[in-house]
Amino acid sequence: MNMGVKEVLAEKIAGEITLSPKPGETLRKWRTTFNIAQADLANYLGLAQSVISDYESGRRKSPGINSVKKIVNAFLAIDEKKHGGTIIQQYQFMVKTQDGIIDIMEYPYAIPMEKLIKEIDGRIVTSSSISIDRSIKGFTLIDGIETIKTLTATNYPNLYGWSTERALIFTKIQFGRSPMIAIRIHPVKPSLVVYHRPGGVDPLAVQLAERENIPLVITDMPLEDLRKKLISLGR
Repeated sequence: MNMGVKEVLAEKIAGEITLSPKPGETLRKWRTTFNIAQADLANYLGLAQSVISDYESGRRKSPGINSVKKIVNAFLAIDEKKHGGTIIQQYQFMVKTQDGIIDIMEYPYAIPMEKLIKEIDGRIVTSSSISIDRSIKGFTLIDGIETIKTLTATNYPNLYGWSTERALIFTKIQFGRSPMIAIRIHPVKPSLVVYHRPGGVDPLAVQLAERENIPLVITDMPLEDLRKKLISLGR
C-alpha cells in the first residue's frame, strides 16, 4: 500500500474532524465510512465503548488533536487488518483526476437532502412518491458534456468521492437523458441528481430517475453561485 496515500488520507480525516463545527458527527461519519463498529474502535484504542459513543453524541468534549490522530490511525489500521484496505484503495483510485469534474467535496457531517434542495433553489421534477427524507454526505459538480464523452465503467466511481450518499450535479446538458442512462446502467447510485439549467428535461430522464428511486431536481442558479452555495453547506 502506498504510504503517501495513507498520509494524505489521515491528514484529510483529521482535518475534517478537528475543524468541523460538529466534530462528533464528523467522527461518526468517518467511522461508518470505514464500516467500523464503535466496539471495535474502542477495543483497538483500549477505551470503553462509552467513550467513543460520548464523543460522537457530543456528551464528551471533542477529542484533542493527539487523540484525533490516534483515532484516524485506528481507522486505517483496522481497515487494512479487517477489510484488506478497501477504503484506502478507494482513495488511491479517487486521486486520479476525472475529466469533467468541476468540483467535488465531502461534507463534514450529513446534510438533509431537503435543506440542500432548498438552498440551491431546486425544483423537484420526479414524483412526490420519491422520498427526499435522506442525507447527503457530499457533492460532485460535473461538466455533463465532457463527462459523458469520457465516462467508462472504470472511471465512473470517481464521481462518487467517499460516499454514494451524495448529490451528482450535471451542468451543460441539453435534455438530461444521457446522465440518467449512465446512472441507470451502473450498479453504484447517487442519493440525488441535479440538472443545472438544462435545455429541457426529457420525460425518459424523469422515468429513469423514478425507476431508480432517485429524486431529480432542476436548478437555474448561476453556476458559480451554485458552486459556492454547495460548498457553504459544509461550513
